[in-house]
Amino acid sequence: AMGGNHTQSEFILLGITDTPWAQAPLFGLFLLIYIVTLVGNIGLMVLVWVSPSLHTPMYFLLSHFSLADICYSTVISPKMLTGLLFGNKSISWAGCMIQFHLFALFVTAECHLLATMAYDRYMAICHPLTYVTVSPRACWHLVAWSYLVASLSALIYTGCTFGASFCGSHQVDHFFCDASPVLRLACSHARSSEVTIFILATANGLGTSVVILLSYGHILHTILSSHSALGRARAFHTCASHLASVSLFYGTLFFMYLQPASWHGSRDKVASVFYAVVSPMLNPFIYSLRNREVKGALGKCRRRILNLC
Repeated sequence: AMGGNHTQSEFILLGITDTPWAQAPLFGLFLLIYIVTLVGNIGLMVLVWVSPSLHTPMYFLLSHFSLADICYSTVISPKMLTGLLFGNKSISWAGCMIQFHLFALFVTAECHLLATMAYDRYMAICHPLTYVTVSPRACWHLVAWSYLVASLSALIYTGCTFGASFCGSHQVDHFFCDASPVLRLACSHARSSEVTIFILATANGLGTSVVILLSYGHILHTILSSHSALGRARAFHTCASHLASVSLFYGTLFFMYLQPASWHGSRDKVASVFYAVVSPMLNPFIYSLRNREVKGALGKCRRRILNLC
């Protein structure tokens, strides 16, 4: 049974820092980041939903990306915030497993959604005539596929992490239940579990990044061989935001998961803060502030609301 012979009924999350004076400022900072994350991503989803001009495959995928951002920051932030505010750092064994499972699911889904979004840009720029005929059903299929692969991966990650016996310390040196700090506490099967997780994380990470790199390679080739300067500028503009988001997300993710277990240390917490807390906050801004279509839709919504008032 999964974790059938664990002696722990709970774990203690040591958190980001144990320095007493740092708890209150960190609570304020992370609460602000979490509120901005929710407002930004929910705002973007609502805007896509109510603006007919944004009813395109690109924004459909972007709204699902925002949903995944909301979900995985909600899996981590509230527990981290209560730990900082009240010093309550214990989490039940089941709670720890559920937190890790949901986190693994949404992060893996984001990798596949980013690859799907890169493929969407490739189709829009390199095959515009075919792209116009893409049906909404095809978009739903791509999103469903992202979540299916993520669900299966998360089950394997969770089985590997919590299938071991825990008989020693129950202090998790992290601010949420992640595979490597939890496996450090295991007294059986930890090595084979780490290898399995590493192989699957590599397959998901490298598989999706290859799709992204190939898509952008084709896009770059198409843009550079285009004779229209305006077309070139618009295509670069559209892709720049996606690439910024990809770089931030994959850079910290690869740093975390594609390194040997012996290298993990205090830097992991800094990298984790970036992809688990900061990245979901920045994504709506990366995608919308530099985007003419989103700005236009926002302006229309604002005028509609003012007219109602």
